[in-house]
Amino acid sequence: MGSLRSILRSFCVAALLQCAVTTPISPTAPTTKSFLKQIDNSTWIIGNGLWNVTQNKQYATKLWYKEKDLVGKAVGHYVSYNGAASDLSWTSAAIVETGKDYINVKFTALEGDFHWIIYDNLAGAYQYFVNHALPKLGEFRTLWRLDNTTFPKGRTNVKDGLLPPISDYLAGTNVQDETWQKADGTYLTKYDWSAFTRGLDFHGVYGDDVGSWYLNPGKDYINGNHLKQELMVHRESKTGDAVQLNMIHGTHYQALASDNFSDGKTWGPWLWYLNNGSKDDASERAKQEDKAWPYTWFKDTAYQSRGSIKGTLILSDGRPASGAAVFLGDNNSNLTALDQGKDYYYTVYADKDGYFSIDDVRTGTYGLQAWSNGGALADVTTSFLQNAIAVSENKTSDLETLSWKVADRKNRIFQVGDFDRKTVGFKLSGPTPYEHGRIAKCPANLTYTVGLSKQEDWCFGQSALGTWSIVFPSSSENATSVAARLSVSLAGFSGGSSANILLNSVKVGNITTNSALLPSSQDTYRGATQAGEWHLLEFPIAKTALKAGFNQLDFQVTTSTRWRGWLWDSILLEYI
Repeated sequence: MGSLRSILRSFCVAALLQCAVTTPISPTAPTTKSFLKQIDNSTWIIGNGLWNVTQNKQYATKLWYKEKDLVGKAVGHYVSYNGAASDLSWTSAAIVETGKDYINVKFTALEGDFHWIIYDNLAGAYQYFVNHALPKLGEFRTLWRLDNTTFPKGRTNVKDGLLPPISDYLAGTNVQDETWQKADGTYLTKYDWSAFTRGLDFHGVYGDDVGSWYLNPGKDYINGNHLKQELMVHRESKTGDAVQLNMIHGTHYQALASDNFSDGKTWGPWLWYLNNGSKDDASERAKQEDKAWPYTWFKDTAYQSRGSIKGTLILSDGRPASGAAVFLGDNNSNLTALDQGKDYYYTVYADKDGYFSIDDVRTGTYGLQAWSNGGALADVTTSFLQNAIAVSENKTSDLETLSWKVADRKNRIFQVGDFDRKTVGFKLSGPTPYEHGRIAKCPANLTYTVGLSKQEDWCFGQSALGTWSIVFPSSSENATSVAARLSVSLAGFSGGSSANILLNSVKVGNITTNSALLPSSQDTYRGATQAGEWHLLEFPIAKTALKAGFNQLDFQVTTSTRWRGWLWDSILLEYI
């Protein structure tokens, strides 16, 4: 029977795949050339001598690699937007470019074109998508759902290990979307497999003898800034599929990330890579892709048209903007850097002298932003913004010295936490950036005394009914004669909990669910402990509100929803 199957398989290859699509091409077939073969109006087979996949109208199944189907009973590969609500439906496929050792296969849908660039001797393929008619959307993704026994493990740059078996889901109690409580009281959630997108080297699912990885060098086509986070891998709770996500436009930890895209907007190319399960090999390949980006072989005029910028940020008090987060994004946008996503985006950090440079920027006109990343700028509340930054092909735009207006530090009464848009330094903010329900471990009541307490005494997030207090002194000469300003910087906010802010028992402000100033994101709700959607709230303090001697600032939670609340960045009180 085995020899008969081999004969039939060889016959299929010799007959150029004029056989039933249920018979995959063997990786030992006597050809290594990349190919596309159309079976009928909604079925195609693509691949090379190392792998091949059967692409149907929506799903790519029967991924044949190392003499095994890696999809099995799982769903396979597909492209979708707004979650699973809209899977792209392919109407045709064609080879649109041929090289000595590769082909470029285009699958066409109403919304746009998905390309597989298949090299003859590469296990995997480069992929990219060209928009033509996508609707306004928040989530746009490509993904693999693969056999759960072949791929028992997942890997991001912050989490690596066994994916939970489906039996754990079946035995647990569902407590919110894709989150279960186990019998021992711990939680099981797919969101533990999230990561900061721009700091990610590679991610995927793997087993003892095979690995499937996404390598995304450049990342300029992905929405958001330095603190952009996305779900990367997980176990599908209903079927057990091993899920490998490529969230090329995502919203998992955001509130307003919804965009319209121009015709021709291109995501990618990235590399989908198969190997023997070796993380070291995948890491080395990722480094090679980073060095090769932007790809010289990608024959797209807009993609190849690039320049660079450089400059030096100096604060108005004379300090260099040491370590500042620098973002190049939309020109004249009314969106935050995290929520921008219609075009292309670049992120770096300034050096100790405030100098920064960004290479390989697509030509165009951009807006430049910068903000504190803590450290030497821990006291800087303001952001830098300059629009109309022109990037020309093969040229460097020298912005020279840029002046960044900051407040006088001498007016400071107290500050708790660094301004860096993160919870780092507070109690329970680490070591890992994700854990469902960790916010519930923060106390309901807490007192922080300026001059005695340490930063780590303040917990990373607040949600429970109760009061957190900051006790601080105020000098007698300023207490009743000078107005002040309270700056409350939140690293994230999941609507459902609210608080009144009281100074010496008098209400001066609030942190309020459903406020226009605080659009709700899914950060604390999805177990984020270090960052989410950043917000800066500022409240005026009247001259008569402070008193000589000790004062007390209270954050009194009046409404609480389990696992929903806010992540702390910094709290600053200063004279103005």
